[in-house]
Amino acid sequence: MISFILLLCRFFTIALCATDQYVLDDKVGLGRVFDGIGGLSGGGATSRLLVNYAEPYRSQILDYLFKPNFGASLHILKVEIGGDAQTTDGTEPSHMHYENDENFFRGYEWWLMKEAKKRNPNITLIGLPWAFPGWVGHGKNWPYDYPDITATYVVSWIIGAKQYHDLDINYVGIWNERNFDSKYIKLLRYTLDKSGLESVRIIASDNLWEPISLFMLLDQELRRAVDVIGAHYPGTTTVLEALKTQKKLWSSEDYSTFNNEVGGGCWARILNQNYVNGLMTATISWNLVASYYGELPFGRDGLMTAQEPWSGSYVVESPIWISAHTTQFTQPGWTYLQTVGHLAHGGSYVALTNGKGDLTVVIETMTHDHSVCVRPPLPAFNVTSQNTTFQLKGSFASLAQLQVWRSRFNFKTQKPTFFEKLSPLKLSDGSFTLNLGEDEVYTLTSLTSGLKGSFPDPPPSTPFPTTYKDDFNVANPPFTEAPDFADQTGVFEYHINLTDPGPHVFTLRQVVTQRPVTWATDADQTISVIGNYKWENLTVSCDVFMETVKTGGVFIAARVDKGGQSVRSAKGLFYWIFSDGSYKVTNDLAAQTVLAEGLSGTRAFGWHTLTLSIKGQYATGLLNGYPLWKNAVVLGPKNGWAAIGTKSFELAQFDNFAVKAE
Repeated sequence: MISFILLLCRFFTIALCATDQYVLDDKVGLGRVFDGIGGLSGGGATSRLLVNYAEPYRSQILDYLFKPNFGASLHILKVEIGGDAQTTDGTEPSHMHYENDENFFRGYEWWLMKEAKKRNPNITLIGLPWAFPGWVGHGKNWPYDYPDITATYVVSWIIGAKQYHDLDINYVGIWNERNFDSKYIKLLRYTLDKSGLESVRIIASDNLWEPISLFMLLDQELRRAVDVIGAHYPGTTTVLEALKTQKKLWSSEDYSTFNNEVGGGCWARILNQNYVNGLMTATISWNLVASYYGELPFGRDGLMTAQEPWSGSYVVESPIWISAHTTQFTQPGWTYLQTVGHLAHGGSYVALTNGKGDLTVVIETMTHDHSVCVRPPLPAFNVTSQNTTFQLKGSFASLAQLQVWRSRFNFKTQKPTFFEKLSPLKLSDGSFTLNLGEDEVYTLTSLTSGLKGSFPDPPPSTPFPTTYKDDFNVANPPFTEAPDFADQTGVFEYHINLTDPGPHVFTLRQVVTQRPVTWATDADQTISVIGNYKWENLTVSCDVFMETVKTGGVFIAARVDKGGQSVRSAKGLFYWIFSDGSYKVTNDLAAQTVLAEGLSGTRAFGWHTLTLSIKGQYATGLLNGYPLWKNAVVLGPKNGWAAIGTKSFELAQFDNFAVKAE
């Protein structure tokens, strides 16, 4: 297409051949230093199902994300510092459930960082706490009333990353929904330095440009403490006060969009325009990989999709290849040229150099309706096909050819092509001309190292198994979470009963005993969901063990219809027993709609077997194999997950979980 249009334009002077001129020149000065493109695991539990994939599929997914010159080839990995709390799609365990507790092997973020580092030793690692264990807030839902405790807690995670996993954390973020605390930021900087972590940089407020930018201009100590001003979903723009600080500006959480082709278009537009419009030198996608149940909030909002470990199926979505247009031909430490900007007929271009004569140019022509992100609202703009001529000057004037990579979304034909290598483009007197259509992405580069990596097709998608059992008998589990369980409030961990000689040596235990400090809305009960959201008629059974006398309680459930940020309002069929000797059947997690209740004779510190069967509108419950209640009428919901949980934030154990669905 490029050569054909140029040939036409040699012989015909027509409107089609009118071309807009752009100059790429490093001699007029350089722009800001590029810090990279990244993905975010957490905020919360967005990589939960990834760890349960069998090989070779798990490694293939990781290669698409992190392996240089293969797929997305990400420069940055940002992870949640788990806080035992619901932070969007689930909870991630803290390294300190209690004040005198430390365990740096909980969760899966340590593993993920090591896998990323294994593939790219130069990857930048960032930690950010979205929530905190309840003890950090001393009973308040606010972590900064005792800033020394909070700072020590965060720094202990950074120290543990190095001591136990040989991971050097490069940045730590400070974030909350309500405000930021300058006293805490300064104290965190002091605590880092005192701990020998002078090289760890601070991102603040890792939320909004204001008010921190203004405060930094007025407070020199705060300005010295903060290395990067991070904004979430900035809409490609910044504010004057942030620019005046002369600090690095990052879109430290962005994208959060369904990863179909429009999502890919969103990602293509903001990767360029975050710098063109806002001088942001890093953009980080929430989330890294959509590896959580798709019916949870923000389903498939990752760079790729991997939500079926039971089948091994995964999908390499368009944002992977849109990332590659930038990541495979730049590195952190490259520098933007000053000559970047918008195209005359819509779209944008950026150019970067390594200072050694290499040049990478990324051009996007995404139209409005094909590049809408989930947030913020996108003002109207127009993009039309156009001819562009780029003149290379300065260090690049002598380049004779550029490698060309192209993605075409082809929304009309619905036959997109992504990250396609074209023939090298010969330069004439240091210039080249492109005919740019709508919804295209081009990379033109002096580098020859790009590759569209691939593996054999993964297995086909299949539903969650209709028959599922887990006795949790794992002596040395690779992860603290049981496969496929997705904690929505509370934390359910593998547990060993060293003093129990009976059949319940290995169990799953809910371990959070105090409401955490969180911006999201945890339920008052703890709950972990599992299975196929489309399940209607099924039987759920589990052995349960209450550890709270008189006030304790546990449940098993079916047809649970909500999780994530909406977990408080979850409905379904919940079968409860309590340590005061009673039982209850409810239509909701909050236990406000009671379908049946009575005496059960159940007590704490004894094992009980619960069985819940539901078919159509009728449900029956067994206790220790004997009927306890029957024919409860369930008018809704019609389908949902299976689940286990507790009445409150309390210790309780579960064993021999099983589901049989029709």
